[in-house]
Amino acid sequence: MLAAVDLGTNTVRLLLGNIVQGQLVPVRHERMITRLGGNWSEKEGLAPESMERTLFALVRMGDIIRNSRITAVRAVGTQALRMSCNGQAFADRVRAETGLSLEIISGEEEARLSARGVLEALAPPPGRCLIFDIGGGSTEFVLWDEGVISFSRSYPLGVVSLCENFANIAAQNTQIQMILDQLEGDLKASDCILGEGSDEPCPLVGTAGTVTTLAAMDLEMADYDWRRINNHILEGHRLKEMLAALLPMSVEEREEVPGLEKGRGDLIVPGLQIVLCILQRFGRDRLSVSDFGLLEGALISLADPAK
Repeated sequence: MLAAVDLGTNTVRLLLGNIVQGQLVPVRHERMITRLGGNWSEKEGLAPESMERTLFALVRMGDIIRNSRITAVRAVGTQALRMSCNGQAFADRVRAETGLSLEIISGEEEARLSARGVLEALAPPPGRCLIFDIGGGSTEFVLWDEGVISFSRSYPLGVVSLCENFANIAAQNTQIQMILDQLEGDLKASDCILGEGSDEPCPLVGTAGTVTTLAAMDLEMADYDWRRINNHILEGHRLKEMLAALLPMSVEEREEVPGLEKGRGDLIVPGLQIVLCILQRFGRDRLSVSDFGLLEGALISLADPAK
């Protein structure tokens, strides 16, 4: 059995699973919202209390791995570690105290692994799609085109950074639009066309906590089930209804909404704004959802490093 750990800006996740006849078969999932990127500062980097919360979660996950019959482990860290002056020091501490060799991956590697995980979940897999992975500190965009990644880029746009650094919805929206301007320019510079105006425009596929939470809310899930999340379709009009309903609520009230897990009450609105802005920017009225992403891609890479 294989194990993968995804240390994100907001959430720590563990997956135990097997590769059977080339297909991923999940065995066990664990996740804890630790908000590693919370109270981050450019001068000091990761905040002490954020590191302690995250280390606690990683100790627990390390224990699970040691008590399971694991043949290989890959633990990856993303934007919170990439952008922090003390990111490598924290990774070294993780290794010393948990035994996990935490690899701080590039935005490009994060995008590649996310795409591999996403495509594992989609049935049937699309020949072409624009995948986006909204994290706590960054968002990755990958254009998948008939088995080839024709565009891959990571942008400093995440739900934790939006929530903590921009005081109101208007300011958050301005930041989102600025990043999407960069994305649109980068796509054009790379000669990537998404098929606007054609009979079959390039579909959008979303993954990671914000998008899967929105799917769980849409399905009014009392208990999260990744099988129902994979391939779920989120309609733009439904997302607008969710935003209108959530805006007047307190954080505590939001976390009582079926499907919205505790710890995301203040993050779901900026996350929703990102999704709606992406739909609007590319003229789409829906997106497909994949529960699989970076975590699953990291595990798959253990069985086949080329993937």
